[in-house]
Amino acid sequence: MQIHHLSENNSVLMHFLCQIRDVAIQQDRMRFRRNIERIGEIMAYEISKVLDYTPQQTQTPLGVKTSAVISTPIVICSILRAGLPFHQGFLNYFDAADNGFISAYRYHPHQDDAFEIKVEYQAIGNYENATVLLVDPMLATGQSIVAVCNQLREKGGATQIHLAVVIAAPEGIAYLEQELPSNCHLWIASIDEKLNEHKYIVPGLGDAGDLAYGTKL
Repeated sequence: MQIHHLSENNSVLMHFLCQIRDVAIQQDRMRFRRNIERIGEIMAYEISKVLDYTPQQTQTPLGVKTSAVISTPIVICSILRAGLPFHQGFLNYFDAADNGFISAYRYHPHQDDAFEIKVEYQAIGNYENATVLLVDPMLATGQSIVAVCNQLREKGGATQIHLAVVIAAPEGIAYLEQELPSNCHLWIASIDEKLNEHKYIVPGLGDAGDLAYGTKL
């Protein structure tokens, strides 16, 4: 798996990462969602640099200009519900993309820290011969992303799969490297220290879904 760590070089991305972690700024849900969306826009731009392009002639009022345009269809797929504002950031840049939504969550059968991943709702169209961007803000254990990615791979047909996350734990990265094929790309805005005993990212930012949309039952 090819890993792209965007925080290795300073940019305005660092400004938005700082804000989404700040417990005071987090109280403003609209600002939190918008900052996640902005990070999605930045990451979409970075991913665009490695996509496949083809030349296209464009008629202007004064002549013809040959430009490079993305040559394969794009499908943006997010993991509900925390992925929604992140998804919108990608859609702002890849505005002609098709879209998919999949629910994946931690199910605790014994009401303790042990859990399994439940993948239930799916709404995604045909991604045959398309570049799939699977976006999810948090990469903790990696089990949700692997479960969803395996479902996408079972149907097959995608030319490339790019995984995009805002914050990742080293344990999750290692799990993806173990479970996913070498031709997958993993794009990370920031790598944090570790997972705690509850398998949450430290220092992280808390529950991204709750911060964006409120606590759930």
